[in-house]
This record gives sequence, C-alpha cells and structure tokens, in this order.
Amino acid sequence: MTDLYQSQRSMRNMREAAMQRGVVAVLDVGTSKVSCLILRFDGPEKLHDGDGVGSMAGQSSFRVIGVATTRSRGVRFGEIVAMPETESAIRTVVQSAQKMAKVRVDHAIACFSGARPRSYGLAGGIDIQDRTVSEQDVARVLSACDVPDFGHGREVLHAQPVNFAVDHRTGLGDPRGQIGNRLAADMHVLTVEADVIQNLIYCIKRCDLELAGLASSAYVSGISALVEDEQELGAACIDLGGGSTGISIFIKKHMIYSDAVRLGGDQITGDISKGLQVNTATAERIKTLHGGVVATGMDDREKINIGSDSGDWEKDQRTVSRAELIGIMRPRVEEILEEARARLEAAGFDHLPSQQIVLTGGGSQIPGLDGLAARILGQRVRIGRPLRVQGLPQRATGADFASAVGLCLFAAHPQDEWWDFDIPNERYPARSVKRAVKWFKDNW
Repeated sequence: MTDLYQSQRSMRNMREAAMQRGVVAVLDVGTSKVSCLILRFDGPEKLHDGDGVGSMAGQSSFRVIGVATTRSRGVRFGEIVAMPETESAIRTVVQSAQKMAKVRVDHAIACFSGARPRSYGLAGGIDIQDRTVSEQDVARVLSACDVPDFGHGREVLHAQPVNFAVDHRTGLGDPRGQIGNRLAADMHVLTVEADVIQNLIYCIKRCDLELAGLASSAYVSGISALVEDEQELGAACIDLGGGSTGISIFIKKHMIYSDAVRLGGDQITGDISKGLQVNTATAERIKTLHGGVVATGMDDREKINIGSDSGDWEKDQRTVSRAELIGIMRPRVEEILEEARARLEAAGFDHLPSQQIVLTGGGSQIPGLDGLAARILGQRVRIGRPLRVQGLPQRATGADFASAVGLCLFAAHPQDEWWDFDIPNERYPARSVKRAVKWFKDNW
C-alpha cells in the first residue's frame, strides 16, 4: 500500500476523531487574510446517504461557534514565503476563534490557493462477468485508471471519481448494485506543487494543530458559492483572491477542472500604489473605499483625498478623480478576467449544457465587476455569496468568505476520494504514483 493512500486515509481518520470529539477548526490561509472558523458537530451524521459515490452532500449537522480573521503575513500568490510570520498569523487567528468559542481545538482542516494546480481526467475499466457491482469492484476500477507521470515535485491533492458506467449505461453516481459485464470509471485528479503543501503542513504543525484534511480554495469556494442547479448542470467559480485567482468547473455535482491565475487583488493594489505614488496601505484603503471598474461622467467630478503620510504635505494633500482611479484599476482587472477566460476555453467550458459563471473572493466585491466580467467572459455572470451555515456571523457572509464557508461544508461532508476505497495492493499503480507521494513520507 502506498504512502499517499495511507496518509490521506490517516487524515480522514483524524477528521473522524475530531468530529467524535465534537469540534474542529477550519483554516483558510490566504494571501490577504487568514480566517479560522471553529465548528461544533451536533451529533452523529449520515455521510453520503443515498448520494452515491463521491457526491456532494447537502445540509450538515454542525454550527459555527467561533470566527476570527487577521491580516495575512508571509504569504504571496497563496504560498507561504516567510514561515515565522505565517505561523504567527495562524496562531493569532486560532487563539481568537478559540476565545470566542470558549473551547480548545486540536484538529484543523485547511485550504489554500496558488501552488500551480493542474487537472487530469483519468479513465479506467474492468470486466465484472455479468454480476452485481460490489464495493471491491469500485476499488478495482479506480485502481485500473491510467495514472500519468505528474512530473517532479508535484503531489495529488484531490482524486475523485466523477462518473461510472456499467456496460452502456453511463452517468451513474453510484454503480453498486448494478448488474453488467463491464464497469468503467472517470476520475478527476488535481495535483499541486509539493513544496507549497510541505510548508503549509509544517506551519500548521508548529501551531500545535493536527492536520485533518487539505483542500484547494478554488474547490471549496465552488462548493459554497454555486447553488445546486449550477453544480448539477455546469458552472464555473472564479475566486478572486489577494494573491491568485482560482478557477473551478463543476458538473453533476463534481469538480471536473481547476486552475489558477497568479494575479489577484494585491496586483491591483500595487498598480494603485505605483500610479498614485502612495504606500501599499494607502493604496489598499483607496481601492476598498473608492475603487471600481466602470467610469461614468460623475466619476470625473468625484474627488478622492489621497491622505497618505509620506511627510510631504503637498503630496499628502493631493486629490485624484475617481475616473483616474478606475483608469488604473480596470486594465489589471481586465487582464485577470482575460487570463481566466483563456483557462476556461482551454478546459472546454463552452461545451457544458449550462455556462453560468460565479465570481467569489474579496476581489469580486469591486463595484461594476459583474458587468465587466459578463462582457469579457461572454457568459451569464453573478457574484456568489457563500451558502448560509448555522451560527455564521453577518461579517462572515460576504463573497470574501466563500472559501472558508466551503471548507466547513468540505469538513462535514467530504466527497469520496481514491484513498477512501480498499484498493488491492497488487492493483494499485504504485510505480506511476511513487514520485507523487514522497512528501507524505516526509511529513507523516
């Protein structure tokens, strides 16, 4: 049995232990902020009841009892670049959330963006000789999927069965109990850079927390921001974060593609800082209070006080028109959306039955963004707010909390993944995934 298989199972077991204890922390480690939500589970729950293999579950029996957020430090493009600073931010946010919840947590489930994700669609098939499909057959067909060489330094983050077929009957969520001669499966595998995960695991462990699960921010944002019809018929979630923009495509309630653009809100702030010759903090304040991407005649007349503190009185007392600010912001926002469009086109998004696009993340709150996005992406676009979960305070219901709320749903109802099945030792494609499991060996 490979280390990848065992280690992911051990994280699942840790999650079960955390749920039995009744509390778990979810950590969204982003470029602009680190969020921590503490969940209390209200008792036993039935996972995947009637939902098939790997299907996304609906309502979950948990409530949020603690919430905290702090400015992120030491993270760029969604990746940790200064370990002590990030460790300090995680400790701060976990302690604040624990204080609010009046409880101590030992287990955390984390999500992150960046790490240059790559999607693979794998397929496999086995003969079942005219008999009923069993749990072992599902394990065997998943192990029969052809695993490509993911390349040096890349690791599997998600490996989810997304479709089953028995003979000519395809589109099955759960093939168990069906009778036929041949069982086939399609699986979506998402790989990321190993070093990024190693750094995150190391950082969380230094904060005296056991890691009970890892997820991609783009994936969990889609879980929380897409409504059920969108997940079923086909939709894309574009998560505009501080350091990177995550993209995920869902159909039949499964993520079938994910990617990331290494541009986000920080680059927009940097453009304002250079364009107006102000420091980053002032640029961020101006962006948040006065930013936009669509200028009208009114914006020429609306003056914004720069109000920086460089010490040069004349420079600090300058004003600029809102139209000038929009002129600085819009080209970068257009660049991010055009990069996202290129990724969606490459993934064949235009072949899905529905082409709804949902924008989430802090960057999606820029006024006028939905209209500009509809023009550039050429599709139906809406701003996505995360699904309501019990106990969530008002400040955590905005689009910038989509990934944190999605992580709560992921924690309570994870989709079945490759390692949740008892894959036979001799059938497991060990050689082809050996390189993709070394980081687990180093960390567990």
